[in-house]
Amino acid sequence: MNFGSDNASGVHPAVMAALAAANDGTVASYGRDPLTARAADAVREMLGAPDAAVFLLGTGTAANALALAQLCPPWGRIFCHRSAHIETSESGAPAWMAGGAQLALVEGDFGRMTPETLSSRIADYPQEDEHDGRNAALSITNATEWGTVHAPDAVAALAKVAHGAGMAVHMDGARFGNAVAATGATPAALTHQAGVDALSLGGTKSGCLALEAVVFFDPERARDFAFRRMRAGQLWSKHRFLAAQMLAWLDGGLWLLLASHANAAAAELASGLQAAGMQPMAPVQSNEIFLRLPRTTIVRLRNAGLRAADWPTPGDNTDNATIRLVTSWATREDEIAALLGAL
Repeated sequence: MNFGSDNASGVHPAVMAALAAANDGTVASYGRDPLTARAADAVREMLGAPDAAVFLLGTGTAANALALAQLCPPWGRIFCHRSAHIETSESGAPAWMAGGAQLALVEGDFGRMTPETLSSRIADYPQEDEHDGRNAALSITNATEWGTVHAPDAVAALAKVAHGAGMAVHMDGARFGNAVAATGATPAALTHQAGVDALSLGGTKSGCLALEAVVFFDPERARDFAFRRMRAGQLWSKHRFLAAQMLAWLDGGLWLLLASHANAAAAELASGLQAAGMQPMAPVQSNEIFLRLPRTTIVRLRNAGLRAADWPTPGDNTDNATIRLVTSWATREDEIAALLGAL
């Protein structure tokens, strides 16, 4: 009953087979191999963005931090939701890689900003002169850290505010597939057609070994990004093993099938929890479920084999605490049944 993280799941067999196949023979290093060119084309095709600049990396934190550093100068400011991964879980990497940029946190229910809360926060920094720094970028997480999603119209509304303030728009898509599956929108509609300038596309949480991509929909925004990636130690010498993962993951829409499975597993689990009188704290729209339970219940479930992340949240107290349950591409029916049976 491991619902601790989608990172806890293994590598999908098709991706593992692609890695094994790529291991045969020798090819040029540092991304000069044929697989890398094909992988970049596959990403462009999936996103409906034939001119996009695509860069493969190994971790989500690097993808977010490097993308934002490209969009934001050292004296700049990045707006994001208070619960965004770049704020809570990346040890200051975006600010560090941007040379000192700061994060401006925006409120909103369950991981989602609104145009109104974003506009209000932007107004806190009038940029009257160089003392105020510069409002440079907005980062939207989709799916959010609360498991909610932004539909295309919500992304477009936020992007309109950001662009109106002279800022670029970044999307943290560590769970991008889950957002696409949940909304039913096309990848293009959720990104560049809605005003997103740069995307961190995540495969690691959804069936890959270590695979992320940074995508700039206007290649002019990618100027010198290759040097930034190199400087950060994210240009893999054996780059074909990143490319092989991407090709297998995108082939036949596997990425979307895996995300859809994770979402469906979460919906099934949430339904069973509700039937047992346990109401999720946030809408279950992708593959994450948050529950506030008596601490005694949490201990009992863990003793029965549950693995779930503690998620300290305002409103927790000495009697009750919040946990996070995450399903993945590999979540099985018997795992769901076992947890529901342990309630």
